Amino acid sequence: MTLEALIFDVDGTLAETEEAHRAAFNHVFADWGLDWHWSQPRYRELLKTTGGKERIRAWQQTLPEAARHLSDDEIARMHREKTAIYTGILAEGGLALRPGVAKLIASARAEGLRLAVATTTNMPNVEALTRCCWNAEPHEVFDVIAAGDEVAAKKPAPDVFELALKRLGLPPAACIAFEDSLNGLISARGAGLAVVVTPSIFTDDQDFSGAELVTACLEGLTLGDLERLSASERA
Repeated sequence: MTLEALIFDVDGTLAETEEAHRAAFNHVFADWGLDWHWSQPRYRELLKTTGGKERIRAWQQTLPEAARHLSDDEIARMHREKTAIYTGILAEGGLALRPGVAKLIASARAEGLRLAVATTTNMPNVEALTRCCWNAEPHEVFDVIAAGDEVAAKKPAPDVFELALKRLGLPPAACIAFEDSLNGLISARGAGLAVVVTPSIFTDDQDFSGAELVTACLEGLTLGDLERLSASERA
């Protein structure tokens, strides 16, 4: 079976977005009058929990009982406000795709491969990234988008990759996934996909031994390389 589709994670994989997310979280915490602040080392740990609302809940579990704890409704409202701040940051520009991403996606499109997103983040964040980096709407760049708020369980569960495969109408053997995190790798492998990992600045200390390829970036990676990796996984 030949390679027919590429499936991409978003945050940390297409672009180093996590600093913008961290800034947006800290901004909304200040807006809410909370003395919370997520430093880079703390955010590195928090990223082991996938999903922004889930990350806030995980953070609250580390706080003293006397500290203010938000209800689920408050967390959902805070997260919506955080998303608005994040999309505003990206709307100002300045976020670039990681090296090799644009060329690989353009090459895949030119060769007739299908392109998909399988992400824990929500659709507004995907829209913000494609508008910032491609000056285009998500459906103009990707054939299929599967987002974290559309599935029952987020990464490391395989649900979002399985949803992407269902929407592509393709078996795992015809696709290859791109990730930057251990949770993402576990998720993609759980869906039966071969995986290329490009560690981000927040995940470069994680164990990616289950990936077909671990590389600093996608620069220089060709469709021929990916076909060989995919064929090796199918063998």
